[in-house]
Amino acid sequence: MTKSILEGRPALKQEIEKIAEVAGYLWQNGWAERNGGNITVNISKFVDDDIRKMPAISEVKQIGTTLPLLKGCYFYCKGTGKRMRDLARWPMDNGSVIRILDDCASYVIIADNPVQPTSELPSHLTVHNHLIEKGSAYNATVHTHPIELVAMSHNREFLKKDVLTNLLWSMIPETKAFCPLGLGIIPYTLPGSVELADATLRELDDYDVVLWEKHGVFAQGLDVMDAFDQIDVLVKSAKIYVNAKAMGFEPEGMSQEQMKEMSAAFNLPK
Repeated sequence: MTKSILEGRPALKQEIEKIAEVAGYLWQNGWAERNGGNITVNISKFVDDDIRKMPAISEVKQIGTTLPLLKGCYFYCKGTGKRMRDLARWPMDNGSVIRILDDCASYVIIADNPVQPTSELPSHLTVHNHLIEKGSAYNATVHTHPIELVAMSHNREFLKKDVLTNLLWSMIPETKAFCPLGLGIIPYTLPGSVELADATLRELDDYDVVLWEKHGVFAQGLDVMDAFDQIDVLVKSAKIYVNAKAMGFEPEGMSQEQMKEMSAAFNLPK
């Protein structure tokens, strides 16, 4: 039996277990129906010389674009067609570790099994290339389908710039404290398209989480838990709003003055 890449590497094992934990949260929250959603994490900092010498277990695969800053990088990627509920239990059977080759336009799978990465891999890797270009410390990207936020994206008024951000911030102080950049908005664009990837990249210059109209959210973070936490606090605010509306009233929310006061007190942006 082939030894897992995780054996004898406690730091890498802990990182993969964190990914599995978040996958479980996405499923338990109802944000990851069937094979919905994706997780891609740059694990290059956990890679040692033995991993660099590991042979490919797949043929060379094309990314579909050239990403010069990812040369020699390693990523854990959820597999295409794989379910988050299965990844939560068996992360190395429902995802794989890939190595970006020297041409920066192709990759190979090196562990543990030849599980084909998500079809949205080019979009995720494009974001990671951009993060490195900016000198960002972020290593994780998460795409998922939070029910309340997707529902709110069906309201045209909420799709205007920062309308939903301010509404969600106003529901509970912690939302602005833990998601201080707010929520970017991307009008409906064909899932998996180059246009959606480009629009996401532009919004991520100003926001850590973006909402794809009638589809889901895309988040970036220091690690997979950080990305999840930002989505989680935004959804908490959305639930407060939805519950208030279900009780038959429009929630008052914090005033702009109250939010400005909190921003100053906690040294928050915006």
